[in-house]
Amino acid sequence: MAEREWADLASGADRMKISSLAGEVMGLARDDILMHLRFFAPVLAAMPLRERPGSQCIAADGRFCLYDSAYVLKCCLQDLRMVTRIYLHILLHCIFSHPFQYDKMDQSRWDLAADLAVENVILELGLAGAALPQDAAVGRRLQDLKEQAGKLTAEGLYRYFTKNPLSAVEERELRELSFRDVHGLWKAEPGLELPLDQWRKLGSQVKADLQSFARGRAGTRSLERNLAEAARERYDYSEILRRFAVYGEELTVSEEEFDYIYYTYGLERYGNLPLIEPLEYRESRKVKEFVIAIDTSASCDGDSVKAFLRKTYSILKGHENFFTGINVHILQCDNQVREDTRLTCEADLEAFLKQGKLTGFGATDFRPVFAYVEKLREAGEFENLKGLIYFTDGYGIYPEKMPDYQVVFAFLEEDGNRAPVPPWSMKVVV
Repeated sequence: MAEREWADLASGADRMKISSLAGEVMGLARDDILMHLRFFAPVLAAMPLRERPGSQCIAADGRFCLYDSAYVLKCCLQDLRMVTRIYLHILLHCIFSHPFQYDKMDQSRWDLAADLAVENVILELGLAGAALPQDAAVGRRLQDLKEQAGKLTAEGLYRYFTKNPLSAVEERELRELSFRDVHGLWKAEPGLELPLDQWRKLGSQVKADLQSFARGRAGTRSLERNLAEAARERYDYSEILRRFAVYGEELTVSEEEFDYIYYTYGLERYGNLPLIEPLEYRESRKVKEFVIAIDTSASCDGDSVKAFLRKTYSILKGHENFFTGINVHILQCDNQVREDTRLTCEADLEAFLKQGKLTGFGATDFRPVFAYVEKLREAGEFENLKGLIYFTDGYGIYPEKMPDYQVVFAFLEEDGNRAPVPPWSMKVVV
């Protein structure tokens, strides 16, 4: 049907009939997905269909799959499988939690990364009812990206595009190949929070159902990787550092314990003689002492290490988190401790970032760091050490004995091939 004929139909035909036909098409697309991908059942149940006339798209807001009936029928005229493809694309966005990170990212770059990750999963799933003529071209381009960027998750692609900006031509080509839905509804309206916890639970359920319904089925590896990325807990680095906090006194007015009534009354009654002086200290819970161990083995490049230290530096500058006088040791290590830099103030850290050089670059063994820290404690270097953060690729020999301070192993990215961290430590991906 020509564009002019379609416009006439959309403007002059019975709107109720158009709505009914579009509803049937969306229902058939849902049934096709459910028939071939049974592990999507809880996802389909959690996001019901709802008509949204005049929107000229099929999209999701985290609660509903919203569609414009006229747009649905127009897609059918182009290719009967297009509606199923868009529907599946939208569902995958939600179970991978893509809408819920939208406000934290460069939105244009995140749009592209999320769309490419979802399209890669769809191609691997191989649902015939969602196949399109351009899939061969999409597959070739995704294979090229996989060779360059590694795992095709939205987070991985986003990091890759940040470090390796696309040319205008490359970006336009990738958008044309992967665009299926608009993401404008991912921005929550004021007072309306998107149900992130609900979708994380659904993602976990899909992951569990994969083992039952898709056992032995080819093409679910990328789906599992993206589900694992979505389920991964994300931590605020400053919150992690607060785990290392201790109580101490600061030379500052204690607002909670100071009575301004007696203070001002004395000034008014006796001139320059307050009846009560403000306390010159208050007790606070802040970070004072901890250790940062930097794995300088060959697999941890200098740029990553510097980025990690800059992040730490930006948090250290927040005086609400740290005492003015600090005792931080930065240990550079591979299979032994190569260098120990002690920081007592912001100026020390700034000087280290500007002038410090990384040393080591051998194999990794975590045990010498813990032995070295024990020697520092025995020598009285720490008053009350609360924690150690070990920035590493994770490929090394972990100590067996649990220390009496908290330990965090920080990684740049997820890697299913490395050994698990000791049960007494905390793992974060920064």
